Amino acid sequence: MVKKIMAILMVVGLVGGMAGCNTFAGAGKDIQRGGEAVEGAARDVQN
Repeated sequence: MVKKIMAILMVVGLVGGMAGCNTFAGAGKDIQRGGEAVEGAARDVQN
């Protein structure tokens, strides 16, 4: 019984992890764009 529960939890975790990959990739791109905006603002201040 315990093995079945552990197997189910592992499958659920795997599926959740796979679905989260797209979310994290999108968040990473958003953070990168924000960083680029900060870099541009810093360059403007230097000039």
